[in-house]
Amino acid sequence: MNPPAPLHFYFDFISPFGYFASLRIEALAARHGRSVEWHAMLLGVSVLKVMGLKSLLATPLKGDYIRRDAKRYMRRHQLQLKRGLDDPVMDPRAAGRAFHWVKQNRPELAAPLAHAIYHAYWVEGRDLSTAESLAAMALPDGMDGNWLAAGIQSEEAGPLLRHAVDASLKAGIFGSPTVVINGEPFWGVQTLELAEEWLACGGW
Repeated sequence: MNPPAPLHFYFDFISPFGYFASLRIEALAARHGRSVEWHAMLLGVSVLKVMGLKSLLATPLKGDYIRRDAKRYMRRHQLQLKRGLDDPVMDPRAAGRAFHWVKQNRPELAAPLAHAIYHAYWVEGRDLSTAESLAAMALPDGMDGNWLAAGIQSEEAGPLLRHAVDASLKAGIFGSPTVVINGEPFWGVQTLELAEEWLACGGW
C-alpha cells in the first residue's frame, strides 16, 4: 500500500503567521500518518507583483486587525518574539535560496533549516538578508556555515528559488502559510484546525 500523500506547506520567512504554522505543521501531519513537504515562496511576488496588492500590514483597516490577531495568537500559544510586525522587513531571497539549495542537495536538512531560519528571524530578531548572516546563525546539526554560504551564492540557488516561486504560483498559492492536502488548499494559520478536521474525516 502506498503511503498517504504529504501535506504541502507553503511559507515565506518574513511571514509571522507562516512562522506560527511552522511550529505546528509537522505534529499535525504526524497525527494523521502524513509527512510534510516544505515549500518556501515569496509574498513579494505573489501579493505585490501578481495580485497587485499592498502587504496586509500596509492595508488600511486590515493592517490593524492583523497586528491585533498576531498578538492574540502569541498570547494564546505563549510565544514571545524579539522581532515586531512593524520592524524593518529583511530581503527574504537569501533565506529562500538557502532553503531550496539545501532541499535540493541535502533534503533531510531542509525542514530543520527552515525551523532555524524562522527562529533566528522572529524569536532572535536577526536580519538574515545575506549569505553571511545565514551562515552565522545557529544551524541544524550536520550543516556547516561555510558550506551553506557557498550554496546560497552558487549559480544553482537563484534558479531553484525562482522555479519554486513559479511552481507555487501555478499551484494557486498566494499567501503564507498555505497547507495543501490532496489538492485542497487551506490558507492561514487559523485554518489549521479546519485542515485537521479535513484529514480526520477525509474531506467533505
